[in-house]
Amino acid sequence: MNKLLYKCLPVVLLTLTSCVTTQHKPDADSILLHAARVFDGNTFKTNTSVLVENGKIARIGSRELFHPGAAKEIDLGDATLLPGFIELHAHLSYRHIPADIVLKHGITTVRDVGGPIHQPYGGDGSLRVLTSGPIITAPGGYPIPGHGESGIAIPVATVETAREAVRNLVENGAVVIKVALEPGGEAGAPWNSAHNHSHPSTLQDAGLHQRWPLLPEETLNAIVEEAHRLGRKVTAHIGESEGAALAINAHVDEWAHVPCAAIPESLLKKAVAQQVRIVTTIDTLSNCPGIARNVQTLAGLGADFLYGAEIAHPDIPWGIDAQELIAMMHTANMQPLEVLRSATSKSGRYLNISLLGSLQSSAPADLIAVKGDPTHALKTLEYPDLVMSGGKIILNNFE
Repeated sequence: MNKLLYKCLPVVLLTLTSCVTTQHKPDADSILLHAARVFDGNTFKTNTSVLVENGKIARIGSRELFHPGAAKEIDLGDATLLPGFIELHAHLSYRHIPADIVLKHGITTVRDVGGPIHQPYGGDGSLRVLTSGPIITAPGGYPIPGHGESGIAIPVATVETAREAVRNLVENGAVVIKVALEPGGEAGAPWNSAHNHSHPSTLQDAGLHQRWPLLPEETLNAIVEEAHRLGRKVTAHIGESEGAALAINAHVDEWAHVPCAAIPESLLKKAVAQQVRIVTTIDTLSNCPGIARNVQTLAGLGADFLYGAEIAHPDIPWGIDAQELIAMMHTANMQPLEVLRSATSKSGRYLNISLLGSLQSSAPADLIAVKGDPTHALKTLEYPDLVMSGGKIILNNFE
């Protein structure tokens, strides 16, 4: 009996040891953050710590899992840690918006959709900036009448020049291809008043509009085919029904706005059936008489909304736009968790950047923190008290 116990003892000890939770000993140059709440991109956790090492999230869990003293510790107290927000509709480069201000106000990744082409950059202590490059459009089409071609538009007159434009954009860094399907003239649309993102005040402004040319179906189909062949999605600027129908028929992946003019439900049903992603920009288009109806109809049909506020619009903050979040909740009937996901993990997956917008092991250490619970006061997200990009602290009001 004693011999049997002796033989079994190592097995028992090994089993017991495996059940004991071991502490993680961080590197000396790592940062350990403690917070009352952590939104990891999917759910909220309480009394949770996040360890950052080498620009990434090394571990997330309860405080007792971490070895004290080895890392620089920042106790945020009654605060909430979140992934940095992802802005999917910006005109940062074209409008010369200071990237450091955008970063300090909670946006850690921006996708520029209409501006100079460049390779992706940042994310290592600076704003991560992705781009579509200039917008592909018909000769004389939007946005050329108000902005010209330089740096913001590529007019294409044939199928082959359209395919070539897509190839050149992808080769030079475009993460998405943007097309303009905008004849103009919608009441309330910011692009209809001197084409400078100021608001027209009356229906008469829209009535004076001279129609802008649109890409022919054959050309648009070629753009979408070429982009998909090269592994890129296509986003479309759409403001009314004709552009929406063109986009649906060509199987465009994304609408860069909820359309400004009211769209027939039959078209919206087709878009949802095709799993078209809709970047919201509800705040930007708040003067459009069709915006609320379109959002509500799309929401009722189960549309997939992604956060975008259109940074560079004169009425939009250079950072997180709490009014956009509130509009998504009230107009699209989204719960706070859904809204936060749309601006973080959901957009990260859509961009196909591994774990971007989440706080989990191996994710980029792009994060923000605000005092209290932001779901009770979304405005606090516009003024974070901690901002980190690629593991580097940009702003810290907790020390």
